Amino acid sequence: MTTLQNTAGAAPAAPSRSLWGLGWQRLKRNKVGFISMWIVLAYLLVSIGGWFNLVGAHWVDEVGVPYAPPSWVKESADDVLPPEPAAKAAAAPIVELSRAEDPIGKQLSEAEKHVGEYANHAPPRLERLPFGGDLQGRDVIQKALKGTSTSIFVGVFGAVFSLLIGCALGAVSGYFGGKTDDFLNWFYSVFTSVPDMLLLLSFAAVSGRGITTIISVMALTSWTGTYRLVRAEYLKLKGREYVQAADAIGAGSRRKMFVHILPNISHLLLVQFSLLTVALIKYEAILSFLGFGVGVREVSLGSMLAEAPTELIQGYWWQMLAVTIAMSVLVTAFSLLVDALRDALDPRAAAK
Repeated sequence: MTTLQNTAGAAPAAPSRSLWGLGWQRLKRNKVGFISMWIVLAYLLVSIGGWFNLVGAHWVDEVGVPYAPPSWVKESADDVLPPEPAAKAAAAPIVELSRAEDPIGKQLSEAEKHVGEYANHAPPRLERLPFGGDLQGRDVIQKALKGTSTSIFVGVFGAVFSLLIGCALGAVSGYFGGKTDDFLNWFYSVFTSVPDMLLLLSFAAVSGRGITTIISVMALTSWTGTYRLVRAEYLKLKGREYVQAADAIGAGSRRKMFVHILPNISHLLLVQFSLLTVALIKYEAILSFLGFGVGVREVSLGSMLAEAPTELIQGYWWQMLAVTIAMSVLVTAFSLLVDALRDALDPRAAAK
């Protein structure tokens, strides 16, 4: 009777939570990681808006004079053109041809009849822009928004396809083992024996330029890290009790691989996806800087960096500053978020 009373009066046990629920709670307690998550989400929204031309859609508009300075920079004495001298050397006399002697005089006479019929609706170019302009007078802020959108789009989709390739090959290699594992390990060793950047440059030089090409090149050259991680996890988990139980009830290999084992390593794949995204954004910037990245009619952070050295020599530093701020904040936030995700989704921490 006493035992029943103690059991009835005891506090109810706390509900069990999944690894994702516990990870979310720990991530919210990590202030740096939580703030980084919101910064990354803001960048992703900018990328989505740029892809649908809601953000940075007017980056090609030449709204300012060439190399228009930022509006918040004070005008220096070097920016003011010196007055023209009062006296000029006598210019050579201009010889005017009559309409009869002019070979295109008849066409000019016809064209003069239509002068003034159509008004010039081109707006005047601005002397200053909020964050300055480039050589063509395009707004640097619009270019930075569109370039950030392109770089994130390339990094995210390149990481997704790379993750799919590495996950599929690693699962097959780790689960089946034997000759399949030996062959895929040999294939993996061949890829890793060549430096990543050399592979990227080789594929890019053969395939040409463009967003689709660069995503394909990155996916085909950056799957090796995911393959190594997934293969090791499948070798460890394929002998666990829940896999043996699935085998006992007649589950096929595909179901055991992708329904029973894969969800148990999803937290590792999320961290790997974040790492790949950061790496591929950097690779895109390098490739575009070297001329193997996005096309000439597209803009990315790398293509803006390619323009910056020429501008810096002439003293026009604002485009380099915009690219530096956009890229450093993005990469730093992604890196801090990856560290926070590692701590939050660590199963050893979840067991505590």
